[in-house]
Amino acid sequence: MAVEPITVSITRTVSPDRIKEVSAWARAGQDLLSTTPGYLGSGWVRPDPESPQWHMLYRFADAESLAGWENSTEREWWVASALGLVEDTRQEKRTGIEGWFDEPATVEVLAATTSVPPRWKQMISIIVVFYPLSLFFNWVLSFVDGEWPLFLRVLVLVLIVSPIMTYFALPLVTRALRPWLMRPRRIRA
Repeated sequence: MAVEPITVSITRTVSPDRIKEVSAWARAGQDLLSTTPGYLGSGWVRPDPESPQWHMLYRFADAESLAGWENSTEREWWVASALGLVEDTRQEKRTGIEGWFDEPATVEVLAATTSVPPRWKQMISIIVVFYPLSLFFNWVLSFVDGEWPLFLRVLVLVLIVSPIMTYFALPLVTRALRPWLMRPRRIRA
């Protein structure tokens, strides 16, 4: 019989006025878990910053390792220290990965918290950066490239211009254009 890792999923309800305390409690639990033999990883997921539901996932190499954690004095102390802070509402144990791909009962789409400028504004921002850089480095390369084939000349140009655009020029230009990029669309009546 093959030994399979086990993932435990626990949903806990957290009072909104106790978030800092629960965050510290969660970190303490992860610290305790990380020293347990057979521990493979863990994490906390909150579907929304306003949601009282917190989902903890932790994974062990096998059932024996998980049982070691579940029966430990460290876990007993840790769980007891959360009385009044959190309430367990659901717990699942899964082996393998197939169970995590079950069809969800509901799907909720949350609106993005940050807005993205329209594509045409993004395009203009890129042109404002790319055209002058391309023009300048084409001019510079014209002194050194001699009779290079077109594919080599374009490759060298891309290798020079891309990092400059990515790490220097585009961040500067998007910061300068941010008020225009992020300005909401006006609706005409």
